[in-house]
Amino acid sequence: MKILIIGSGGREHAIAWKVSQNPSIEKVYCAPGNGGTALENKCENIPLSKIDELVNFALREKIDLTIVGPEIFLCEGIVDEFKNNGLKIFGPSKAAAKLEGSKSFAKDFMKKYGVKTPGYEVFDEAKKAINYLENCDYPVVIKADGLASGKGVVIANNKKEAEDTINAFILDDIFKGSGKTVVIEEFLQGVEASILSITDGESIIPFISAKDHKKIFDGEKGPNTGGMGVIAPNPYCTEEVLEKFKKEIMEPTLKGIKEENLDFTGIIFFGLMINQKGVYLLEYNMRMGDPETQAVLPLMKSDLVDLIEEALDKKLNGFNIEWKDLSSCCVTLVSDGYPGEYKTGFPINIEECENKECKNNEVKNFIAGAVLKDDGLVTSGGRVLNVTSLGESLQEAREKVYSNINKVNFQGAYYRKDIGDV
Repeated sequence: MKILIIGSGGREHAIAWKVSQNPSIEKVYCAPGNGGTALENKCENIPLSKIDELVNFALREKIDLTIVGPEIFLCEGIVDEFKNNGLKIFGPSKAAAKLEGSKSFAKDFMKKYGVKTPGYEVFDEAKKAINYLENCDYPVVIKADGLASGKGVVIANNKKEAEDTINAFILDDIFKGSGKTVVIEEFLQGVEASILSITDGESIIPFISAKDHKKIFDGEKGPNTGGMGVIAPNPYCTEEVLEKFKKEIMEPTLKGIKEENLDFTGIIFFGLMINQKGVYLLEYNMRMGDPETQAVLPLMKSDLVDLIEEALDKKLNGFNIEWKDLSSCCVTLVSDGYPGEYKTGFPINIEECENKECKNNEVKNFIAGAVLKDDGLVTSGGRVLNVTSLGESLQEAREKVYSNINKVNFQGAYYRKDIGDV
């Protein structure tokens, strides 16, 4: 088989690493890929990023399966284009991808099908939104309606912060159209959880739970980022929590997908809030999370390609995904200045790891914002790479990460010291 993976981040490196383990896979093409996929077993980067180019490549090379990483391609309708050309592709249609591409659409969907979610209102005029703020309880959550690379959510602690956010989103248009409509949402105190899941449109099977750390600084302080680290499984996702999630969120979501006739074989990422009042859905992502994927896939014993093919054949019902009885910890190294302005082009030095856990694949560096230049890795993005470790316990996984992370060096490298310190 020949696989095409679309995207260039740490998530795509993790997917490429996982699918290449299937013995029937002959070649994995990554478009455009990164420095990690360039070095991964069976993988080859191809410099393509437009949908028509990718369709033509898949037809020419007789690609057996395409896996889409980033949300932007899904929202632009890449799945529809591939299917129209008779190509097998894993991901939601453009209509289904709107559950991620528009937060107002997603919230209305949740409300319609009884998915438990915080209260909200939608505005596309700054004046009306600011008037609504007069009667809000604070803090309040303000979300850009469209895609904003994980940075379109602000928790405003007072009316002044909320007004400034509304003005920045709607009037200053800092997200180039994605924030012209906003969702103002009730703030819930609690613990967040991420649950990736797979669906064939008839069934949904949840993956092992995860906990993302979004803020740039230790102690969950500072601005939001695309993700500074992840642990899996999430210790707050008890059996009771998971049962509530299935009954009050997952099952109503599946009902909505069926009733809306959304053409959907792919991943649903459920972003949850857990507190004393129950389990709430904050958002849908219609693809694998980043960096959740880098923490979750190393725990998956089942073959990812086999799982995807079962979903494409509408045979997920009754499928049992097997997981390693281990914990995972993933820490992201970022460029100095991220998530604001940062410089790139710095050489990355990764010391050869002689530890037993490295040789047993219990420690893995998933490359994100780095490219291969003159046989060496060079920084090219804000989130540069993820160090992921497995352990018999979360504490052991954390210790492995932080004992190996100093083997990776580049100018201005920064990482949080408290990932997994729950």
